Amino acid sequence: MNLKNLTIFREVMRTGSVSQSARNLNRTQPALSAGLKALEEELGMVLFERRNRRLVPVPEAHYLMSEATDILSRLHTAEQNMRSMRDFEKGVLRIVAMPGPSVFLLPKVISEFTAKHGDIRITLTTRSSPQVCKMIATQSYDLGIADMSGPDHKDSLLHGEALEGNYLCDVYEGSCLCAVHKDDPLANLEVITAKDLSGKPMGVLQPEHSTYRRTVAAFKETGSDLNIRFDAQYFIPLLSFIEAGQACAIVDPLSTESYRIYAKGREAIKFVPFVPAVPLTFACLTPAHRPMSAIAKAFLSHWNNEVQRIISDTNNRPA
Repeated sequence: MNLKNLTIFREVMRTGSVSQSARNLNRTQPALSAGLKALEEELGMVLFERRNRRLVPVPEAHYLMSEATDILSRLHTAEQNMRSMRDFEKGVLRIVAMPGPSVFLLPKVISEFTAKHGDIRITLTTRSSPQVCKMIATQSYDLGIADMSGPDHKDSLLHGEALEGNYLCDVYEGSCLCAVHKDDPLANLEVITAKDLSGKPMGVLQPEHSTYRRTVAAFKETGSDLNIRFDAQYFIPLLSFIEAGQACAIVDPLSTESYRIYAKGREAIKFVPFVPAVPLTFACLTPAHRPMSAIAKAFLSHWNNEVQRIISDTNNRPA
C-alpha cells in the first residue's frame, strides 16, 4: 500500500474536502484526486461516493481510516526515534566494566555524556576483567572496559582481537602510582621506590593479578622486603586501609582518578609515581558480531578522551 496515497486518504477523511486537504498537504487538487483513485484501484474497492461534488466515505473507508492512522503514527514515531538516535538524543547503551573505574570515574563520564545527549538510557554493570571479556563475547553489551595486562592477552593485544566473540577497539597503558597516607613522610617524595617501601605494611592485589607479580619483582630486584598486610581482588578496597594509615599500595591510574573524584577536597591519600614502573594495560572491547551503534561510538570517543587525559597527566600532578 502506497504510503503517500494513504496520507492523502487520511487527510481527506479528516477534512472532508479535497481542496482543503490539498492546501494542508501543499499539493494540487488533481494530485490528490489521482492519489485517491490509485488507492482505490490498489484495494479493488470504492472508498468514496461522489455526491454533488462531495466525497462521502463508505463504511469500509472508516475502517481503513483507523488502520491508516495507526500505521502512519507508528511510522512518524519511528522516524522521530531514528532522528533522535542519529542526533544522540535517544537510545540505549549497555556498558560492562571492571571495578576500578566503575565506582566514580565511569559514572562521572556517563553523567557528562548524558547531560549533552537527551533521553539516553545507560546500563552499567560491574564485573572482573575476565568476566567483562566473557560478557562482551555474548554480544549483549555494547562496550566493555577491562584490564588486559596479563600474559594471556599478549597475543590478543598484538592482533587486535581479545577473545572469540569480542574485539579490542582501543588499548591504553598507564603506570601505577604508589598510594600513601597524606601524613606519611613518603608523601613528600617526588618518586617512591621499592626500597622506600621495604618493610612497610602493604596492600596488594591477589597473586593471579599481573600487578602483584610485577610488584613482587620490583621488591626482589632491589632486595627490598615486601611486607603484605592486606590483599584484595580489586584496587578500590585497598584505599580504605591506606586512608586509615594502615598500609601503602601500588594502585592503577583509573582507580586513582575514581578516588580523587570521590574524595575531592578531603583527600587523605597522596599518589606518588613509583619506580620501577608497574604498567597496567586497559582495553575497550566491543562485540565482534554486532556493529557499534552511533551512540556507542560517540560515548567511546568521550571515554577515550578522558582516559587519555588521565594517563597523560597522572604522573605530572603534584603528589
